[in-house]
Amino acid sequence: MGLLTIGAFAKASRLSPKALRLYDELGLLNPARVDPVTGYRLYAPDQLDQARLVAWLRRLGMPLARIQHVRTLDAAGAAQEIRAFWAQVEADTAARRDLATFLIDHLSWKDPTMPTTAKPLGIRYAALSDTGLVRERNQDTAYAGPRVLAVADGYGSGGATASAAAVDVLKRFETDSVPAGDLLNVLEDAVEEAKRAVHGLPSSGSSSDEASRAEAGTTLTAMLWTGAQLALAHIGDSRVYLLRAGELFQITHDHTLVQSMVDEGRISPEEALSHPQRSLLTRALGHGVDETPDMRLHEAQHGDRYLLCSDGLSTVVPGDDILRVLTETREPDEAVRALVALANSIGGPDNVGCVVADVAELQQ
Repeated sequence: MGLLTIGAFAKASRLSPKALRLYDELGLLNPARVDPVTGYRLYAPDQLDQARLVAWLRRLGMPLARIQHVRTLDAAGAAQEIRAFWAQVEADTAARRDLATFLIDHLSWKDPTMPTTAKPLGIRYAALSDTGLVRERNQDTAYAGPRVLAVADGYGSGGATASAAAVDVLKRFETDSVPAGDLLNVLEDAVEEAKRAVHGLPSSGSSSDEASRAEAGTTLTAMLWTGAQLALAHIGDSRVYLLRAGELFQITHDHTLVQSMVDEGRISPEEALSHPQRSLLTRALGHGVDETPDMRLHEAQHGDRYLLCSDGLSTVVPGDDILRVLTETREPDEAVRALVALANSIGGPDNVGCVVADVAELQQ
């Protein structure tokens, strides 16, 4: 079969001639030949599969630069790259969905025609941090108050100071009333302030100031509350779980090398549990690392129970056991004690920090 004109090739590939000309200019899909007299682009029939792949990826919303990379890979590599891209799309979509729900609810509250019969919500809470049975120092910080919940897991020689410094920044918001519409912005500013606090820590006195400061860092997972609305900031591998209607949901995504390998389909979730690099962070608050937090809005419901915890709990205690403790214990302080005891009964290989908060209707 001979070469196809750009019009015929566009029809066969379902790409417009304009798109084909653009992809040629970008080096994404070059024609097999350009007529030296007319300048017409001519395409080979065996280029149709490449063109259709480009068309499909564009429909997925993949950027042109990433499509160009996908085309350099073999079939298995391309499938892995598409899987990783779509995992990120779904995460971004979930965050936007939460924001849209929050905005709809927030604007509805301002509508004077909307009935306001719902009772105001508050939280009952408890926090506990424990060294565990193996580590010499406790670098976890756990905090719970009426407006702020936070868990930070420090690392390096200054880890304990780093986690405490990050959480101390958030404690300042206990006394300030934050309008629901400002929740996310206020928490985002607080994380930036926590970042500066960690960066400003004094060196530990090791061989060089720069090297010792680089050793100090922390994860940070925090919630800022007002009424039924909460803003969630998350960076690192501490987690937030939600117990709702008897089911336990993990509502944060670990920022670890192993989790990224799971997202990309390189290993299974089961393999991740015993992977030797499962604690290697890809994001944290500290020098020389990606410090971009995940930020999202969430709406609480009466009867919800939230658990914030460091990886000293989540990587040691199986999920079914966490669910059992959260389901069977009545009070938050009873729950945090039971969870720490459970981690220590399995060997307590790491520090454990956890916060449990119950959403309840306020008495009027």
